[in-house]
Amino acid sequence: MADRTPVIVGIGLSDFPRAPHLDGVQHHVLAAQRAIADAGIDKSSIDGYVNAGGSGGGDMVDGAIAMAEYLGIDHRYLDGTMTGGSSFEFHVQHLASAIRTGLCDTALVTYGSNQLSRMGRALGTGGMHRGPSRIAGPMGYEAPYGNSLVGSYAMHARRHMHEYGTTSEQLAEIAVGVREFAALNPNAMYRDPITVDDVLASKMIADPLHMLDCCAITDGGGAFVMTTAERAKDLPQAPVYVLGAAAAMTHWNVCQQTDFTTCAGEKIAPIVFGQAGLTHDDVDLLMFYDSFTITCLILLESLGFVGKGEGGPFVAEGNLKRGGKWPMNTDGGGLSSCHPGMRGIFLIVEAVRQLRGQGGAAQVPDCEVAIAAGSGGWLSAIGAVLLGKEAP
Repeated sequence: MADRTPVIVGIGLSDFPRAPHLDGVQHHVLAAQRAIADAGIDKSSIDGYVNAGGSGGGDMVDGAIAMAEYLGIDHRYLDGTMTGGSSFEFHVQHLASAIRTGLCDTALVTYGSNQLSRMGRALGTGGMHRGPSRIAGPMGYEAPYGNSLVGSYAMHARRHMHEYGTTSEQLAEIAVGVREFAALNPNAMYRDPITVDDVLASKMIADPLHMLDCCAITDGGGAFVMTTAERAKDLPQAPVYVLGAAAAMTHWNVCQQTDFTTCAGEKIAPIVFGQAGLTHDDVDLLMFYDSFTITCLILLESLGFVGKGEGGPFVAEGNLKRGGKWPMNTDGGGLSSCHPGMRGIFLIVEAVRQLRGQGGAAQVPDCEVAIAAGSGGWLSAIGAVLLGKEAP
């Protein structure tokens, strides 16, 4: 019987962090071209297509239906799930099931956004929810008070500090460690070394989050190709196996969140590790959504890598830095390299690179297992994927 174990066989990124020559759709296309070439397949063999939009600000220009047509994908499986930055981890979960059950054989996932070129640095610092069309539903109880995207994460940070004594210095260590990896990435937006003092001295955006606690705003796109282990035998790249994938949400609007110190990672960690038959100590690389430093800290705790409230001291010991117990975001992350709006696809692409041994100067030695954990909304929808070099 053919081996229908889901694997990733192709990855690609578009031009980033600044690409004024590309619109959002072109980011999808360029990343797709590179991923298909990396996989060594013909586009005609792709029978599944997935995306979460990205460049059109909510319209249909790059939704799954429109982009499938634009790319010329003759599909029998289509998915347009959109959960914000975690969409692509949700996509892996869906595609793993679709491939195992024969709903499709080879699928392409793409993302693209020209956020920086289109909108500049204003996004997320107070410009959200303008106009009556932007404040329907629960958000109507927040928008009149001026809450911003950064402000929502600042509430998480402040509550975590209140509950567990977490400090700004500990959060700053996350930004410092990610920047060390960005210095090794020639394409990263910010590469100059920073210190904890630099983070604390940077402009306060939403107390207690400073500017260097916040992600970059960039252009960019990504893509990957998933297929069966059977088909991968004939392809040029060593397959990266999907060992486990799980996703859940606790809320969408931040006013509906019941616990600001955790997230749905608590729900999905037992599932994803159970599927893989692995423990946390088997993981060599963390690719965590780093929209803000607090995002990483809450993912670290909620996914069970450390106990609740133990993240701050653990980070301060250098455990997420280069050479640490669990090096995190080896491409420079959203904090320093690339964050074009929804970064979850970049977590998967970098995890695959590392598992292939293609990480260059940032390569994690003996990298066998990686986790990609995305966060959508305001730590609202969490998806986690365990990837490995060996079959489950």
